[in-house]
Amino acid sequence: MEVDEVMCFPRLSRVAVCGGTHGNELSGVYLVRELLKAEKKVKKKKEEEDEEPVSVQLVLSNPRAMQQCRRYVDTDLNRCFTHAALNGSPSDSDPYEMIRSRELNAMLGPKGSPKAMDLVCDLHNTTANMGLCFIAYSDSDWVCLHLFRHLQRRIPDIPMRYIHFNVARKESYSLDSVGKHGFAMEIGPQPHGVVRSNIYTAMKVGVQTFAVRQYGGLVEVFTMVKHIDYPRDKETHNITAAIHPQLQDRDFCLLRPEDALFQTFSGETLRYKGKEPLYPFFVNECAYYEKGIALSLARKRQVMIPSIRVRDTAVFCS
Repeated sequence: MEVDEVMCFPRLSRVAVCGGTHGNELSGVYLVRELLKAEKKVKKKKEEEDEEPVSVQLVLSNPRAMQQCRRYVDTDLNRCFTHAALNGSPSDSDPYEMIRSRELNAMLGPKGSPKAMDLVCDLHNTTANMGLCFIAYSDSDWVCLHLFRHLQRRIPDIPMRYIHFNVARKESYSLDSVGKHGFAMEIGPQPHGVVRSNIYTAMKVGVQTFAVRQYGGLVEVFTMVKHIDYPRDKETHNITAAIHPQLQDRDFCLLRPEDALFQTFSGETLRYKGKEPLYPFFVNECAYYEKGIALSLARKRQVMIPSIRVRDTAVFCS
């Protein structure tokens, strides 16, 4: 792509900001609650501005899980938005989160339709030391990449990365995939069931700073390659090792072949046997023990994003 190429996009006029998709990831829960309190004041200010106001829908995604301060009640809501799941025949025995995913799809979508929200931002926390990350299904969604690049420039003191999950549209499984454009904003480290002021503030600043800027440039993109599970006992399937101290809290630090990966409970060091250096993330994420994921690995590359012609979209103003 040529650096000076310009692409045109319609203005993002309908935006959804969602919190509580996982009920124990509290930064998003408290931020959306706070924004709902301020919604009337924001609407009044928008009406006083000359340009057409952005319509922002604030959503608390999983009320039952939030009430119980649990990740989910029956099943992970953020895995319930595939084409097959949303279009399956409803049943009385459906898990609560499957029912809720269809309600959210009707509210913010339908997924893949012209009626879908222009942008869905879903707010998440991680126990891993990942800073602020955008997680998206496309490495060529210029709107999401421009939002990310603008945020990087506006708040350079917060480490930020753009993570790309290379998943087909029909198989995209998370709430943000319902919108025409969408991403998860993942911020950590923060224990689940806890809200830390610095992490909450970083998320708040991130949401307040949403804007699409005109000029293109380079963005570092981390494309997920694979997950690695913990070593396990063949009979009991219990884990037999923890993340090695040399790797713990070193998300996005290059992992080379033969680097320390795990330390067994008997004290032995197990080393990374991959053939290429890759970047680890979601290292020792608490919620992923049940999913059999000790860490994920990504390749890093530079993506040239084009200049775009679109009106500024400032979602919230401080």
